[in-house]
Amino acid sequence: MGVLGLPVVAAALRSVWGARSLGPRRLCLAPMAQNEKALVAVAGGVKEEPDKKSRNRQGRIRVWEETDQKVKKLKTSEEAEGQSKKLPKRKVVLLLAYSGKGYHGMQRNVGSSQFRTIEDDLVAALVRSGCIPESHGEDMKKMSFQRCARTDKGVSAAGQVVSLKVWLIDDILEKINSHLPSHIRILGLKRVTGGFNSKNRCDARTYCYMLPTFAFAHKDRDAQDESFRLSAETLQQVNRLLACFQGTHNFHNFTSQKGPQEPSARRYVLEMRCGEPFLRDGLEFAVITVKGQSFMMHQIRKMVGLVVAIVRGHAPESLLACSWGLTKVDVPKAPGLGLVLERVHFDKYNQRFGGDGLHEPLDWAAEEGAIAAFKERHIFPSIVEAERHEHSMARWLSTLPVHDFHASAVAAASPASKVPSPMGGSDEGEGDTD
Repeated sequence: MGVLGLPVVAAALRSVWGARSLGPRRLCLAPMAQNEKALVAVAGGVKEEPDKKSRNRQGRIRVWEETDQKVKKLKTSEEAEGQSKKLPKRKVVLLLAYSGKGYHGMQRNVGSSQFRTIEDDLVAALVRSGCIPESHGEDMKKMSFQRCARTDKGVSAAGQVVSLKVWLIDDILEKINSHLPSHIRILGLKRVTGGFNSKNRCDARTYCYMLPTFAFAHKDRDAQDESFRLSAETLQQVNRLLACFQGTHNFHNFTSQKGPQEPSARRYVLEMRCGEPFLRDGLEFAVITVKGQSFMMHQIRKMVGLVVAIVRGHAPESLLACSWGLTKVDVPKAPGLGLVLERVHFDKYNQRFGGDGLHEPLDWAAEEGAIAAFKERHIFPSIVEAERHEHSMARWLSTLPVHDFHASAVAAASPASKVPSPMGGSDEGEGDTD
């Protein structure tokens, strides 16, 4: 017997299963019993047995039947882009500048949309630019995110540094900045070691506090006299008082929720001074600069507040030294408007890794021009404008008479309030929170 021709086989199939289109088909298994016999009968008595390859272990033969096939979904460009980003992330630091006016500080409050922070806008820009996956934006620990300082409500920064892991995409700074408001800018990026932590690696922080000089006028003068000009004698007195903060002291009276016996209340201030006054829109300002290992929440603002209270004649000069004792002293807190994180320092890191040929020193010398331009465009104008319209310093100065500085001075001068001998240095592990 010859082999069955295709027309014969097709006719046999139609007679058994009906006339069907032989379009898209898949192979299925059918019982041999009746279908196989019918095939042989229709073929004219030809007893052509199916070959062994067409059988399976259950004695069934393979036949073709029409079926709808699922079309394989092609990957979209977004999915393809996501697949291409399954690459190792790199640890970097970002040099961040921002105006803090209108924000509730630097640190993100996950799950709270009521209080907007700088990190809310930053993380959103990182996700939209493609530097990090969306899941990392929801859980910042996944990208090893760490900030050098948790600036408080209304506090600005010209040299904040954050460390994190990102995909090093092309034109990364331009893409991140394109999703940020103009008053928040990434000014620089550098690769760092894999275990780098911007908070723990930071040796010191430098802040500046910009204030109108009428804050140093005597209390008998108008609290908002814009014609006041800071004399050389008064500036000398201010710097003499500010220099008293240098060294290691117990600053428990300059923050909240810290007891006098807590080691973390001891902080080391490297330098603190006030610069020459200058005019802005007809109003005279001065800038106080302070550098320290780390600062507690509100510490700098209270240091400035106490010096202002002494210079204006509200508090005795002896209260400054007494504030480091065990007794609770009433220390006023200056407004947060003029406080700016100027820069952070990584001296030990630079000594160890800055010259190894693999990593760059974290000194940001090349970005100094961009930092100065950002301050002139966004930080200083916002301080001047807010002072003119909101009068935050003048309103705060009017509250100073409410404080009972003399009672605090008498209580602090008692023998029981003397500071015991220090047990170790300042607590470098404590985060900067001013």
